[in-house]
Amino acid sequence: MDIPQIDRSNYLKGLLITAKVDKQLTDPEKKIIKQFSDKLGFSSDFYEEIISSLLANEYIKEEPIVFSNTEIARSFIEDGLNLALADDKLDAKELKWLTATAKANSIDESWVNKKLNELKSSSRLFGNTEFALYSLI
Repeated sequence: MDIPQIDRSNYLKGLLITAKVDKQLTDPEKKIIKQFSDKLGFSSDFYEEIISSLLANEYIKEEPIVFSNTEIARSFIEDGLNLALADDKLDAKELKWLTATAKANSIDESWVNKKLNELKSSSRLFGNTEFALYSLI
């Protein structure tokens, strides 16, 4: 699938917001965001700059993101949940933000909860994880 540039930008922005809302940025989160940044075609310099100032960056608004189609939105929600689970503790703020983004994209909260339960029950080896986005690109 050819993902529009605006959706690519919003995908990365959404992952950054997911990592930021709990006011912590862990090494596993950084690693995952780097993988997405590379896959989405962003430069290493851009990644380094945004990561270094992420927690203090007031200009990244935490409003739900709307994607151009539901397939991209579902992929994002799944990958966002994976990112939120990367530090082995899902913060309520992360889940609330991802659920609000799902709702903004006409995705039912029950789908989010089902996907969350699936991800919690699966073994997550992030170095070997095939993220949902990868099936779209």
